[in-house]
Amino acid sequence: QFTTRVVSCRAAELRPEGGGEPVRGFQVVLEDTILFPEGGGQPDDRGLIGDVPVLRVTRRGSEAVHFVPAALEPGAEVLLSLDWERRFDHMQQHSGQHLISAIAEQMFGFKTTSWELGRQRSVIELDTPLVTAEQVMALEKSVNEKIRDRVPVTVRELAADDPEVETVKSRELPDDHVGPVRVVDIKGIDSNLCCGTHVSNLSDLQVIKLLGVEKGKKNKTNLVFLAGNRVLKSIEQSHSTEKALTSLLKSGPGQHVEAVRRLQSSVKLLHKNNMNLLRDIAVLIARDFKSKPAPRQLFVLHRKEGDSEFMNIVANEIGTEETLLFLTVGDEKEAGVFLLAGPVEAVENLGPRVAELLGGKGAGKRGRFQGKATKMSRRGEVQALLQEFVSRQNPEA
Repeated sequence: QFTTRVVSCRAAELRPEGGGEPVRGFQVVLEDTILFPEGGGQPDDRGLIGDVPVLRVTRRGSEAVHFVPAALEPGAEVLLSLDWERRFDHMQQHSGQHLISAIAEQMFGFKTTSWELGRQRSVIELDTPLVTAEQVMALEKSVNEKIRDRVPVTVRELAADDPEVETVKSRELPDDHVGPVRVVDIKGIDSNLCCGTHVSNLSDLQVIKLLGVEKGKKNKTNLVFLAGNRVLKSIEQSHSTEKALTSLLKSGPGQHVEAVRRLQSSVKLLHKNNMNLLRDIAVLIARDFKSKPAPRQLFVLHRKEGDSEFMNIVANEIGTEETLLFLTVGDEKEAGVFLLAGPVEAVENLGPRVAELLGGKGAGKRGRFQGKATKMSRRGEVQALLQEFVSRQNPEA
């Protein structure tokens, strides 16, 4: 917590991080703050000004701007409270990134070009097209050895024109930077120009887990990692999943993969058998229709079970040169799929109207129009439309 004073408060809008309508509120500047504004790859802090929640903190030159939902009186003394759990998480991830980047460069010459502190995991972009599994294992072992060595992490400030600034690793200062610069030192390992928040000793990181690598931008590799409490949360989540799978699969964790493989094989076999049965049913339906003494010019069929292949088999077996077919598959009260097949001109004319009535979308070519439907209950309206069309084409039908 920190006691300070409100300097200014003005109406503003905030666009939510996940998108959506802007939130109306106020931008508040304080005499000083303990809330970190977003920057350097690290998200901003959260907290309270009095009992008013701080929804975002950004930097404007030398000022930290706090977005809050309620107005605050300029000149008023306020108590600023920090969301420590969020701050400490960011400290662990950011110091973890410095350590990983430094060791990766020392061991393999991999330079860090950027990084992102994500909500679930963090990513370091390395300037190399390839990082092997063996290198990831060696890097993870080395960074955790440094954590166990309890290496101190210190912060010092230098004047922006101090010659020593040129000797410290940096991605250059922002154009609107004012005042001294901060240097974060991991004793004997790294010295880096950084505005972010950090632990005071590597032992506060607890542990680092490298989750692996992903293909990055051109000739770059993304290294994914967790640090500190995020590792513990990940283990807890994995353990909960493991317990659930043990109950469902009736086997121990060591047999889970094999049990799932057996289930997948069974499902594939069942799906194959099911498709064969559906094909047989489709052929029988078509033959029954064609065996009638006076074939109708409109054929309508709905099934709860089936798919697009089933509908196309029915259409192929019946033939679409003279018959107009309207086929649907799915639950009456939910979404499904449909197929309109028949003479090319009729389908081109009726297809979009059928899709509109069913509340869906579709596309067609060569006498077939098929797509998805959200209003299967309106099949009766489609059938009436098609019946009217057929009657106009052949009044004697």
